Amino acid sequence: MKVSIIKYNAGNVQSVLFALGRIGINAIVTDDKDLLTTSDKVIFPGVGEASSAMKYLKEKNLNEVIVNLKQPVLGICLGMQLMCQYSEEGNTNCLGIFDNKVKRFLSPFEDKLSASWRTGDVKVPQIGWNTIYDLKTNLYQGIKENDYMYFVHSYYAEVSEHTIAKTNYGLEYSSSLQKNNFYAAQFHPEKSSDAGQQLLENFIK
Repeated sequence: MKVSIIKYNAGNVQSVLFALGRIGINAIVTDDKDLLTTSDKVIFPGVGEASSAMKYLKEKNLNEVIVNLKQPVLGICLGMQLMCQYSEEGNTNCLGIFDNKVKRFLSPFEDKLSASWRTGDVKVPQIGWNTIYDLKTNLYQGIKENDYMYFVHSYYAEVSEHTIAKTNYGLEYSSSLQKNNFYAAQFHPEKSSDAGQQLLENFIK
């Protein structure tokens, strides 16, 4: 099986490679259009800033490549957010695969008026373990309701018709999305122990 990881100016690729290696997959990291379009599975990970990442994708024409992929695609963390319609981070128009808007968590120290109803008393960014629930699709086969996954993010995708897992961090948001052949996770499955490894295995299968 040919598995490709999209190469762009966002970090965290190495840990994804290691995680795939643990389940017997030797993936390649590439920004080559032909390699990406002919892969059996494509993973779109990332840690970074939305506007600069989108700028790079457009410069390399990867934005057009990604939205036209026909095989299963898995976005992780920033990759998931870039697959949404719009991000408040840098006022960025993203790929538009999912209709969701990506908003910033607000702490009471930043905006006492809106934080009381948007995110409550939480620290930004969210760093650490949190539960996922309302799990849908076979991406979550073998993963239990309220299993823990590892998160590192300051922005979140709203709940929508594409939501296949939710998490609560002061408010309820989409921790996973799916539309047609596109799947996405806000958490880092490559850092999420057995449950995360199960998700990667499910995606590969």
